[in-house]
Amino acid sequence: MKARHHFHIDYRGHSVSATVQTGHRPVVEVLVDGKETGHATTHHDRPVTVNVVLPSEPPIPVSVRATPGPGVPRCLLLGPEEPEGHVMAPRIF
Repeated sequence: MKARHHFHIDYRGHSVSATVQTGHRPVVEVLVDGKETGHATTHHDRPVTVNVVLPSEPPIPVSVRATPGPGVPRCLLLGPEEPEGHVMAPRIF
């Protein structure tokens, strides 16, 4: 059964949102400042990393690491030189 889960964080003056659609083949979409900048698929509950760039001067490469399961999905924003990452808060629509 498919379900959509939404996550968000404000990071270095930018809005980063992720949507994780669970199911047999989970899909992760990442938006930066409201524009889709990356997406990926994975199998079952395997974690997936989506690399995106924040439109700063100079541009800042970041990654969103999504774990579709087991249980409730989770997302972390991994910035440069920040290996522990920042937990992206779940959003309810």
